[in-house]
Amino acid sequence: MRRREFISLVGGAAAAWPLVARAQQPEKKWLIGFIAHEYEKMYDSFFDGLRELGYVEGQNITIERRYAEGQAERFREFAKEMVKLKADAIVTVTTPAVLAIKSVTTTIPIVIPNAIDAVGTGLVASLDHPRGNVTGGTLLQAELSTKRLQLLKEIVPELSRAALLWNAGNPAYVRAWTQSQGAAQTLGVALQRYEVRGPTDFQAVFAAMAQQHPDALVVLEDALTIQHRKEVIDFALKNNLPSSFFAKEAVEAGGLMSYGANWPDAFRRGATTVDKILKGAKPSDLPVEQPTKFEPAINRKTAKALGLKVPTSLLATADEVIE
Repeated sequence: MRRREFISLVGGAAAAWPLVARAQQPEKKWLIGFIAHEYEKMYDSFFDGLRELGYVEGQNITIERRYAEGQAERFREFAKEMVKLKADAIVTVTTPAVLAIKSVTTTIPIVIPNAIDAVGTGLVASLDHPRGNVTGGTLLQAELSTKRLQLLKEIVPELSRAALLWNAGNPAYVRAWTQSQGAAQTLGVALQRYEVRGPTDFQAVFAAMAQQHPDALVVLEDALTIQHRKEVIDFALKNNLPSSFFAKEAVEAGGLMSYGANWPDAFRRGATTVDKILKGAKPSDLPVEQPTKFEPAINRKTAKALGLKVPTSLLATADEVIE
C-alpha cells in the first residue's frame, strides 16, 4: 500500500471513531425518588404520566419508592438516602416529607404535585415564583372550605354542629382549619376539631366523637387520613354521620359528598413537572400549578342510607353521582 493511501485510510478511520463512540453511548438513566406514607392507587397517575412521556423503568429511569407506613419520622431518613443515591429529583405527596427533604438538601429538585398550603408552610416563596428547590401543584384546600361546608348544609339543612377531623401533625392544614372555622361561623355551624397525628390516634378520636354526637363529619384529607379513609367512612356510616371530603375517591368508597380538585390529574401533571426538570428546567422557575376544575361528587346510596334527600340542583351539577 502506498504511504499516501495508508495515511488517508487511517485518517478516515480516526474521523469515524468519535461518531461510532457517540452512537454507542448509553442513554442517560435518571433516578427519581418517590416518598409517601404508603401506596395509594391515585399515585399510579404519576407513574403512568412518566411512561406517557417516554420514561420506562429499567430502561431510562429508576424510581426508588419509599413508604413510611404512617411513621412520619422516617421521612428525614428517606431524604438522606435519596441524597446519598444522588437522585435527579424527589417526588413526595405530603408536606411533612417536603420539609424533611428540604432540611437535608437545597439542590435536588423536589416536586409535590398536591401541596395543600405551599406558601403558608414555607415550601415556596410564592406560587408564581417558588424560588428554592421546590415546585409542583396545589389543591387549594383551604380556599375550598367555605364551598364544601355550603354544599354539606344544602344536603343537611338542620346542620348545626359538625366534627372536623384533621392531621394536626401536618402544618399545611393550619390555614385550612382557620378557613373552615370562618366558613362554619358564617353558616351558623359550630365546628369542633378532632386531631390525629398518627395511625394509633383514630380509635380514640372515634370514641370521643361518638360521645359528642355531631350532626356531620368534615374530613381534611391528607396522606394520613387517606391512609385510614376506610375506617373513617365505616365509622361515619355506623354512626349515621353525613360525611364531607376533598376527593371523589372517598365518595366512591362510601362517603356522602366531596368537593375538590381531581387528585389523579394533579399527579399526572406532577409527571410533566418532573419531565421539565429532567430536561433542564429549574424548580425555582416553574410556577406551582393551580387546578382549574373542581369536582362535586355525591353518593346517593349513602344519602338514602342516612335518610337524606339530595337536592335536585346538587345532583344536576355533580360531576359524579354514585347510585
